[in-house]
Amino acid sequence: MKVLIIVDDYLPKSIKVAGKMMHELALEFLHSGHVVTVVTPDPDLKDSYKIDVLDGIKILRFRSGRIKNVSKPIRLINEILLSFRAVKALSHWFNSNPHDLIVFYSPTIFWSGLVKYLKKIWESPSYLILRDFFPQWVIDNGIISKHSILAYLFRFYERKLYATADVIGIQSPANLKWFSDTNPNLRNTQLLYNWASPLEDNKNIVPIDIRKKYNLSDRIIFFYGGNIGHAQDMKNLLILAERMLTFPKVQFLFLGAGDEFQLVQDTIKNKNLSNCLLLESVSQDVFTSILTQIDIGLFTLHPDHKTHNFPGKILGYMQVGIPILGAVNQGNDLKTVIEEGKAGYVSLAGDHESLYQNAVTLLDTNHRKSVGKNAKKLLDTTFSVKTTVEKILHSFTKEKVLP
Repeated sequence: MKVLIIVDDYLPKSIKVAGKMMHELALEFLHSGHVVTVVTPDPDLKDSYKIDVLDGIKILRFRSGRIKNVSKPIRLINEILLSFRAVKALSHWFNSNPHDLIVFYSPTIFWSGLVKYLKKIWESPSYLILRDFFPQWVIDNGIISKHSILAYLFRFYERKLYATADVIGIQSPANLKWFSDTNPNLRNTQLLYNWASPLEDNKNIVPIDIRKKYNLSDRIIFFYGGNIGHAQDMKNLLILAERMLTFPKVQFLFLGAGDEFQLVQDTIKNKNLSNCLLLESVSQDVFTSILTQIDIGLFTLHPDHKTHNFPGKILGYMQVGIPILGAVNQGNDLKTVIEEGKAGYVSLAGDHESLYQNAVTLLDTNHRKSVGKNAKKLLDTTFSVKTTVEKILHSFTKEKVLP
């Protein structure tokens, strides 16, 4: 069977968890005997499109405007144009190379034009991997008003996106319930957790000794890697770091990019957080190497979220077998999943005392190792990429839609 995957960020350039996840998904489809092609934008292309191959995966890169690390108005225009630019650059290739299944990833919400076009010419089913509810989370966080022109524009494209999907995979039970309650007319949904491959399958680890490079040889490293933005509420972790100054062997390492990078940098300087180190984003292979050297994986979500995301970064922590420490918004069932699996500790966002006590608990080496082993088990039982591919395919084969 021929599978087409559509995503706005992909390896090897991607520094996002989504790019890594989608490559692992593509590889699992490939290893299961399918032919896989990935379609993704590339703002650095001079030609209208380019065909690459990575680990046996054919990648169609089409020229687009920048949608990462640019001003919000420019990003919006370029995202709206994604489908138009993809069809314009690749229509001849699409017409000559029909596929049996279309798998597309959101965010972004602007793939409906491309998916609708492909479904028309191929008569193939489509599966939407929906990882957050945009624009809901920006409305919840007060970034835009729910009655603003932008909100209406985003809602329009959001509805178009859902309408192009034959099945929509949603990342947590609580999110699935929220989505069903909010969109009662959409019954084509199912639970689809995030996923990751076992680390031993990753052959691209770049050796880098961060303990030697930054003189952290005897430190207990609390690590946060990923988006450093408003949705994460980074102040939560900075308050924890300040309270942990009394433990001389504790080190916080923040790595990533986002609209709160400057806030983190300024807070570290102004509060003289000598136990904090802030680094800019690195490539996926360097990131994986760093993961193998840390002790505790951190995540944090903003308390005002009404939806219940499972941050992709926790998969990396599970891959290397380290305990997970984090904070979630009220009602987020990630807390239940992690704690029932004894893979870490999760407090409610804003409960600084609970987060602190959980951090102190993980200072014990033996306990940390025990919890880390459980984290690795949780990856195998709940967040397996093999299970993910089987679930996507089963969505259609049970109704005889796929060959």
